[in-house]
Amino acid sequence: MSATHESTTLTVRIDRPPRDVFNYVRNPENLPRWATSFCRSAHRLAGEWMIDTVSGPAMIRFLSDNPLGVLDHLLRTASGEEIYVPMRVIANGSGSEVIFTLFRLPGTSDEKFAADAEMVRKDLQNLKAELERAESSAA
Repeated sequence: MSATHESTTLTVRIDRPPRDVFNYVRNPENLPRWATSFCRSAHRLAGEWMIDTVSGPAMIRFLSDNPLGVLDHLLRTASGEEIYVPMRVIANGSGSEVIFTLFRLPGTSDEKFAADAEMVRKDLQNLKAELERAESSAA
């Protein structure tokens, strides 16, 4: 029998169409622009997207392109650990709602889990600001 992990779900509303948000988030090149608490840089290496994170190098792979707004991705750390990250973008009126589920990994303290959630919250606000600023610049 497998154990479940504690989780928290964080959301942000973005005044941009869901497909615009999906396409922006799904491109790993954009991670350093909005996920600043997590990602310092991103580059392709041997056909994979490598990112430099606050915890060291990692590989990121989004699940296949899809019309449903599923942005689930896998992170493979330098130690080889794979971390599944569920993420969605759904329509909210003419804009979008981004939904990010953070799992508490084994051995993570209460303080670290709270800090990780705060980092995700900040990065989602960065995503909102980045995309809404781009929209207002284009207008």
